[in-house]
Amino acid sequence: MARLTVEDLCVAFPLYHGESRSLKKTVFAAATGRLGQDQKHRLVVEALRHVSFDLHSGDRLGLIGSNGAGKTTLLRAMAGIYEPVHGQITLEGAVTALLDPGQGMNLELTGNENIRLRGLFSGYNDAQIRALQRDVASFASLDQFLDLPVRTYSSGMVVRLGFALATAIHPQILLMDEWILAGDASFLDKARHRLETMVRGAEILVLSSHNAEILMQWCNRVIWMEDGQIRADGTPDEVLAAYLPADQFAQAKAATQAAA
Repeated sequence: MARLTVEDLCVAFPLYHGESRSLKKTVFAAATGRLGQDQKHRLVVEALRHVSFDLHSGDRLGLIGSNGAGKTTLLRAMAGIYEPVHGQITLEGAVTALLDPGQGMNLELTGNENIRLRGLFSGYNDAQIRALQRDVASFASLDQFLDLPVRTYSSGMVVRLGFALATAIHPQILLMDEWILAGDASFLDKARHRLETMVRGAEILVLSSHNAEILMQWCNRVIWMEDGQIRADGTPDEVLAAYLPADQFAQAKAATQAAA
């Protein structure tokens, strides 16, 4: 049984050269109310402040909020990319984080070498790695480019490889940022079934998105982030009705019901 617990989580980023008067003025304008000092008396931006929640198998959590509210920082902290200055995160179960198209890839290695590395990191044996390579190659449709360094790929090719690789390994806990829902129409048509299968297979989902319809379809709980804190936590209908203008909420609700 998977579980994810976030307890009184605080994440802060130090502002080096923070004594600069012009820098202080700029940062204060952008982060009013979120400036503080760490134990070394450095000026810091408090990206997350005392965030707590508990998720169990079957939970599907959506994160909403304006840009800079703390959604991506929270996902990166749960993925182990950012270290909290206070509080803790407890994870029970295998985790996959879809936070960046090129996440975990070495740009100097070929596509095939990156696939093999991901398989080794996941504890796969040689037969499983070969199956992983076939699966990713078939979906990404990069053909001979898989034998070239990833740094030679276009941004669209990196997205295809990153998506194919990330969704080929099925986790118990799935962390997703909204980049996964972006891309050209033909790619999204091809990717949607694969992604939905992965979402259904995960025991716990945490998804950051501005797309209200996706949150209504995929999530059974939504947290509204604001200024690095939780402003509201409840069902998708409750939180989205408070977050969105009434007409946008009505449109999203109607579209979700029509798609059901």
